[in-house]
Amino acid sequence: MKFLVVYAHPVPTSFTHAVFETVTRVLAEKGHEMRVVDLYAEGFQPVLSRADREAYLEDTDQLISQVPEHIDNLKWAEGLIFVFPTWYHGPPAILKGWFERVWLPGVTFHPADKAGKTPASCIRNIRRLVVITTSGSPAWMMFAIGNPCKRFFMRALRMLFNLRCKSTWMQLYEMNVIDDAKRRKFLARVERKVARL
Repeated sequence: MKFLVVYAHPVPTSFTHAVFETVTRVLAEKGHEMRVVDLYAEGFQPVLSRADREAYLEDTDQLISQVPEHIDNLKWAEGLIFVFPTWYHGPPAILKGWFERVWLPGVTFHPADKAGKTPASCIRNIRRLVVITTSGSPAWMMFAIGNPCKRFFMRALRMLFNLRCKSTWMQLYEMNVIDDAKRRKFLARVERKVARL
């Protein structure tokens, strides 16, 4: 299977980076094709400028020309794997900005043509979604507030993919206070999940 791995963490010694390394190692061992996007390492510019926003629906080609490799990756992929920390109940700003600048009209969706309609998907090629994240909050708190990050990935994005797309959400809670044994256990769980893709 062809996987696009999107990684977003600025610190190469972080636990999230260890998760990323586990994911890419296991994908390679299992013989999957893989492309990797390391948003911080490449210095991805996440800000949608005023000019970009004004061109968003009227001159999408101009926006597409700014991120052609990212768009090619999306069209190539059959599966998406996201690895990032949850900060303030959502993905890092650089990853949120990646969605705003790359998931453009005509690339990932066609805007609704009238009220009451939903956007039409352009990326039904995605048959597998895996999201792996960490957070400082306990699981009960994330449940109490509805885990907005999970809802964004597992509901909003998932709607655009193949109707039979399988999705997996993995979240390590209380990242800042757990011990290394729990971190190792999570890494082992990640390894098992990715090995079964």
